Amino acid sequence: MPRSLRIEFPGAFYHVMARGNRRETIFHDDDDRRFFLATLSEACAMTGWRVHAWVLMGNHYHLFIQTPEANLVAGMSWLQNTVTRRYNVRHMAWGRLFGDRYKAVLVEGADFYHYRTLVDYIHLNPVRARLVVPKKGQSVLDYPWSSVAGGWALPPGKRPKWLAAEEGLMRFDLPDTVAGRRRMVERLDRRAVEEEIKTCGMPVVQEDVDVRCSHLRRGWYWGSQEFAGKLRKLSEKLMKERKRSSRAYRKTPQVAAHGEEQAKRWLADGLKAAGLMAKDLSALKGSDLRKLALAELLWKQTTVSQEWIAEKLSMRSAANVSQQLRRFDRARANAKLPMELQNLLKEAWDAQT
Repeated sequence: MPRSLRIEFPGAFYHVMARGNRRETIFHDDDDRRFFLATLSEACAMTGWRVHAWVLMGNHYHLFIQTPEANLVAGMSWLQNTVTRRYNVRHMAWGRLFGDRYKAVLVEGADFYHYRTLVDYIHLNPVRARLVVPKKGQSVLDYPWSSVAGGWALPPGKRPKWLAAEEGLMRFDLPDTVAGRRRMVERLDRRAVEEEIKTCGMPVVQEDVDVRCSHLRRGWYWGSQEFAGKLRKLSEKLMKERKRSSRAYRKTPQVAAHGEEQAKRWLADGLKAAGLMAKDLSALKGSDLRKLALAELLWKQTTVSQEWIAEKLSMRSAANVSQQLRRFDRARANAKLPMELQNLLKEAWDAQT
């Protein structure tokens, strides 16, 4: 059975969910959670994503993502594959980490009601899972692995750059101040106390709404009927494009526009900083530190493939790129690079933190 079409467009909002294979645990300890968040940070730097809310549970995660460019598929492919590789290395495991295809529900993010309900649904997930027990005096702030404790309740300077907490607070008519952030937490705690545990944070669905369509978890979108109409027209257009040429569809900007354009800019700037020209690369060994420093940056901070890197840096093959990067020690190599290249790389790496 063919997979359903992913609808991508600039500025789209998504509720993304993924579970462990066979619903098995994907976060065994806090280090697993930190690794995931670090990888998410890298994905955001590559794609330009803005994350409005997130929560990490034992065997699944929820993300509320905004994609300024049409690149959900490319970004999620990189994120889940990279998390899986790093998990397998850390736990000496093999094979799939995640189960079925991740779910991505399109969200009418510009509408306050649908935005607020999704943010609360995500932030109150630990209450529904009984990881936070209001009757024992616990607060949503006591759960460290959601964007409440991980960002919304923190001052701007202590948040990840990719977390849109200030914008989120504004959507709740709250200022990004100590008092405003406290009121956000208090409001969530009131809901946790007043609502039934199983349905805490879940919006009441009207009888005339088909939950197979508009629903936070089971539907394919979360928004108004007008929003659904716009999405259907867009999906029809995308289906026509796919039928005309599936190969052409895979090469559209939906796949990797942001990543490749960023990679091209860094490659051009990096070669200039290294005192090299593209024609010089074929005469250099694959182990040349200038090549490897640029290859690592392109691989870890954009969505381009190792085949792309091998071609652009004259490194023979994707396998050669992979092998060389496994051996590459950035800290040791850095002092041997031209100062201008060192500065460019530092700015690029600092931009992701």
